[in-house]
Amino acid sequence: MWTEKDIFKLINIVIIATNEVLSIYKSHDFEVLEKDDKTPLTLADRMSHECITEGLKQLGYEFPVLSEEGKTIPYQERKNWSYFWLIDPLDGTKEFINKNGEFTINIALVECDVPVIGVVSVPVKKEVFFAFKGRGAYKIYNEGRLFNDNDEIFKFAKRLPLEYLRDFIAVVGSRSHRDEKTEQFIEGLKNLGDVNVLHVGSSYKICYVAEGGADIYPRFGRTMEWDIAAGHVILEESGGEILNALNLEKIKYNKQSLENPPFIAKSCRFIEKYEKKQRN
Repeated sequence: MWTEKDIFKLINIVIIATNEVLSIYKSHDFEVLEKDDKTPLTLADRMSHECITEGLKQLGYEFPVLSEEGKTIPYQERKNWSYFWLIDPLDGTKEFINKNGEFTINIALVECDVPVIGVVSVPVKKEVFFAFKGRGAYKIYNEGRLFNDNDEIFKFAKRLPLEYLRDFIAVVGSRSHRDEKTEQFIEGLKNLGDVNVLHVGSSYKICYVAEGGADIYPRFGRTMEWDIAAGHVILEESGGEILNALNLEKIKYNKQSLENPPFIAKSCRFIEKYEKKQRN
């Protein structure tokens, strides 16, 4: 079974994929195709997927892999999985194409319907976020160098959340996905205090909440399980939470439909400063 001692190997897989993606990103010459759902696909998506799937095979754990490329796997087969990798080789392809730097690479290990390990790389920022359920969440700065063991990682990693001082509620939202429900939710937050909206792309939004740079991330638009699973465990291990916006229950994975419900991601700061204050 997977153990914490192998976390550096998983981080190395993400770093290898990161290096490949950055080489394409810096080349300024990549083909953009269109997927069935009319969203863009680049060579970087495919190269990252190949790096990750090959790396996971080398780990020696015979867990199935679920991603957008494998979304046609029948639920009757998937529902019997005890463990599986849930990956998004390049989240934020539009951010990649527009070169604003806010795209990510994501790997999660899911136990039945709960993510227990998450690794998210933000290639342009040279940041890697990671978490192991019950062991906390961390962030490390990396310039493409592979690690030899866990000790080397934890020597430089910073435990999340980090210290951010502000006297307003920082709401993080998508650059390209804003809707009326989101606007209404943000308007409702103004009853708690001053609100500032930050625009961030991809799963970096969830990591930014986990880090403490933002307090809350409401998402009422369409997302898929692979978009948020790695960020989910990172956020929870930082003391935050991500809940179904319709019933305030925990988000589940490996559902018959791989589409997520609307959700609210909250930092530990938001929970402590605003929600507990309301309850009292």
